[in-house]
Amino acid sequence: MTDATLSFEEAMEKYDPVLGFEVHVELNTKTKMFSSAPNVFGDEPNTNVNEVDLGMPGVLPVVNKTAIESSIKIGLALNCKIAETCRFARKNYFYPDTPKNFQTSQYDEPIAYDGYLDIELADGTVFRVEIERAHMEEDAGKLTHMGGATGRIQGADYSLVDYNRSGVPLVEIVTKPIEGAGSRAPELAKAYVAAVREIVKNLGVSDAKMERGNVRCDANVSLRPHGRERFGIRSETKNVNSLRAVEHAVRYEIQRHAAVLDSGEPVIQETRHWHEDTRTTTSGRAKSDADDYRYFPEPDLVPITASREWVEELRATLPEPPAARRKRLQADWGYSDLEFRDVVNAGVMDEIEETIAAGATPTVARKWWMGEIVGRAKNADVDPGQLGVNPATIVELNKMVEEGKINNKMASEVLDGVLAGEGTPAEIVEKRGLAVVSDDGPLLEAIDAALAAQPDVADKIRGGKVQAIGAIVGGVMKATRGQADAGRVRALILQRLGVEG
Repeated sequence: MTDATLSFEEAMEKYDPVLGFEVHVELNTKTKMFSSAPNVFGDEPNTNVNEVDLGMPGVLPVVNKTAIESSIKIGLALNCKIAETCRFARKNYFYPDTPKNFQTSQYDEPIAYDGYLDIELADGTVFRVEIERAHMEEDAGKLTHMGGATGRIQGADYSLVDYNRSGVPLVEIVTKPIEGAGSRAPELAKAYVAAVREIVKNLGVSDAKMERGNVRCDANVSLRPHGRERFGIRSETKNVNSLRAVEHAVRYEIQRHAAVLDSGEPVIQETRHWHEDTRTTTSGRAKSDADDYRYFPEPDLVPITASREWVEELRATLPEPPAARRKRLQADWGYSDLEFRDVVNAGVMDEIEETIAAGATPTVARKWWMGEIVGRAKNADVDPGQLGVNPATIVELNKMVEEGKINNKMASEVLDGVLAGEGTPAEIVEKRGLAVVSDDGPLLEAIDAALAAQPDVADKIRGGKVQAIGAIVGGVMKATRGQADAGRVRALILQRLGVEG
């Protein structure tokens, strides 16, 4: 049953949203957080595990030093203070994907704390988000629910568990309550997660592929009537793994909370599951407070000491800040302020950079991503990066157009074939018979037929109204199924009619 909602506009007239985000970043270390098992995505289930990951009796964890270094780098990039000493704790709860029945995490002594990020919104407005902490922990395994219609636990017959992800190093970035966003709360949610993803990708500490779960967001939402200082009861939408979904989930929860409050009922503090197909959330479980997890210090791990010298050494390795990188890329590419802002807002800056690195010019890269791919992603209601377009594919497609092998219309059709998994551009051109007709013989036959069918247009062209040629070109393109070179067709028509080009 779908929950009742108010319109977003009605909700904003009555209530102020307060947000909070917990962004989980999987680190790309070679091995796991506390074991020597490989940290690899996509392998056969339950092949990258050892006795530590499975919580076997008598085994002891060993901290991954690279994971600690990556965590410190993330903290520094978030303008956080780095703790001189910190320690791990046991977060106790039972769930099938947690074989130890506890998660090794950090509680009252995180490695990084008191930071901030300045988030630029679509119109250039800057909104500061305060960071409470960034702490280290291990990931849980992955449950696959079988037998249901939706792939979720509701309605499933049984579940399968894959422990390959169990023990993968995580950094959880927790914001302080975010007030004052008003009607821009959904936009801010998307922009904040995008900024975090950009940071960890630039640092090189995470692959940052949201479709793989490398970056996941738990989005907390509460509402309070205008003028009230006390926060409302919050809900937490778990494991949202795309930028568009984060925006939609926050918007939906604002509308749902508003309807609950308007009905006179209390909002329940709980976790919620996001459903991309319906853009709605459903109830998960009652949300636990920290006391419910019975945190206590991890007895098998000693405290971590981060000397000031070590921290400064790591600070010196940080890449340029995102704002500086954007300014440099805009200058390198020669984009206007509006062009570059459109690229950033569309979420394809990294993809364009990779396409240019693969051999495209900045103009060509922007044309393809902004003109072809962003539109397809919008129609599919996914982020552009989730379409899986390889930058090398764009370079190959554009080269075929420039060499006259296919025209722009054909290239668009070939791109559709690539997205449908039909093969490489060259393979699709051959399979679909999409090569440009360049032989003048068939073109002249089509031109003569088009001229014969439209003698009045031919007379206009002879009389000096060369702009009328479009009707004849269109007829030829239709006859050749769009596979003629329009420029060559135009030249041949003028030649046939004895008109100067």
